[in-house]
Amino acid sequence: MELLGLLVLLLGSSIMANGAVSEVSWREISNINSEGPYLGIVVPNSFELGPLLRSSSFVPHNKFPYFDFAGKHFRIGVLEKKRVIVVMCGLGMLNAGLSTQLLLTLFNVNGVLHYGIAGNANPKLQIGDVTIPQYWAHTGLWHWQRLGEVNVSGDFSRDFGYLEFANYNNCSKDFKSNTNLLNKVWYQPEEIYPVNGIPEARHEIFWVPVDKTYFKIASKLKNVKLESCVNTTCLPRKPIVTRVEKGVTANVFVDNKAYREFLYSKFDATPVEMETAAVALVCLQQKKPFIAIRSLSDLAGGGSALSNEVDVFSSLASQNAFEVLVKFISLLTQ
Repeated sequence: MELLGLLVLLLGSSIMANGAVSEVSWREISNINSEGPYLGIVVPNSFELGPLLRSSSFVPHNKFPYFDFAGKHFRIGVLEKKRVIVVMCGLGMLNAGLSTQLLLTLFNVNGVLHYGIAGNANPKLQIGDVTIPQYWAHTGLWHWQRLGEVNVSGDFSRDFGYLEFANYNNCSKDFKSNTNLLNKVWYQPEEIYPVNGIPEARHEIFWVPVDKTYFKIASKLKNVKLESCVNTTCLPRKPIVTRVEKGVTANVFVDNKAYREFLYSKFDATPVEMETAAVALVCLQQKKPFIAIRSLSDLAGGGSALSNEVDVFSSLASQNAFEVLVKFISLLTQ
């Protein structure tokens, strides 16, 4: 009878609503954290996670290889002799931000690494190249002006952007006006609330820097051997690893040449994707070192309208990003 009562108590405490962590789960988390600290690794999707799971370099923990919470599967193990906790976040900024916050809240993590694939906005680089930006921005927070508005009103900035739709009118004999009813967009900085700051006292930031030490270490990654062929389809040259100045993130899959060229000319952006800025913003807010490694899978809006290079080269790009991650981790001291 006492055993039955204990089982009921444990079952009841492990199933809690509203995302609360049960006592049973906290004990398991404490056991995991007792062997930390860990490097946190955030990966967007399963095909980007695949190279890690297939690699002999990743060894799951023999007692607690994973911990499931709030729809997330945290894999615990060792990669290049460093203790790591890996989480696949899923597509988009909401998933990336939530996963990163859970990672930092639940576990003893001393730094966050993010890797995956990205579209390319930089005509100087090619598919398969691996980029490591120094700064990241969320380019999906807009003030979309009404037609005829002269000043940006209220609590909005005119420091970043702007995208004026009239610059992209496709004029013809039937349409000669340079007026576009969509008007223009000013890009806005994010609001963050640092963990050691005054509650509800916001700080605005547009370009989020990666960790200076991590970025310096990344300068040693130039000689990583990268894949250049998918079956019999090969790239024009061997891919390279390069540090670049800027990358941008929004909940938009960019497959449009004009917008790609705008992002490059206006922001000097190279990788264009859907998760990294969210990871960067959470790490900035929580005062955790962070860096992102993004391999270029396609020229955003390039190629044929009937196909996309990402369909061919996503596996190659994912593998290349992972190879650079492994080398980067090997250079760290834990």
